[in-house]
Amino acid sequence: MTKTVGLTGSISTGKSTVAKIFAEHRVPIIDADIIAREVVEPGRFAYEQIIETFGTGVLQQNKELDRAKLGEIIFSDQHKREQLNDIVHPEIIQELIRKKQMYIEREYPLIVLDIPLLFEMNLAPIVDVTVVVYTTRETQLQRLMKRDSITKDQAEKKISSQMSIEEKAKIADFVIDNNKSYENTHHQCLQLLTLLKS
Repeated sequence: MTKTVGLTGSISTGKSTVAKIFAEHRVPIIDADIIAREVVEPGRFAYEQIIETFGTGVLQQNKELDRAKLGEIIFSDQHKREQLNDIVHPEIIQELIRKKQMYIEREYPLIVLDIPLLFEMNLAPIVDVTVVVYTTRETQLQRLMKRDSITKDQAEKKISSQMSIEEKAKIADFVIDNNKSYENTHHQCLQLLTLLKS
């Protein structure tokens, strides 16, 4: 029987690193971020809804979404963020479930659904086990500022737009502490994989 794992964290906690470690051990990863990009491609339902709601000002010259422009709008306005989520989330969920079912039919023993907003989107019920990748807020801030070349204030805004990592860690079935070295995180992942496969 297939076991499905919901992998989450917060922005810049190292969730992608953990997903990569799982993938290296032949565990299929269904990445919600990739799906989120696919569902807003020109011609898709969510794309049309976004233009209807936010106007053509959120488009690039080539008619693709201008993610930076849309990001500026939603990170500073909760109502607009909710509007975007109401458009995009149902499409993402439908595709996550479709892909999960595909792997179940292929009889994979373990599947990871990499979902940044697992708890915010109330998706814990679609997985068997939840795993949170945790770092301190300070580590999160430093990584985000470095990764995106942004100010501390911009990083704070992005982090505050999601449920706190402390809250997520409290409600998760398992927590991977990603504050130390890569080797330490890798070791925790292997221990967890052994446990999940047993």
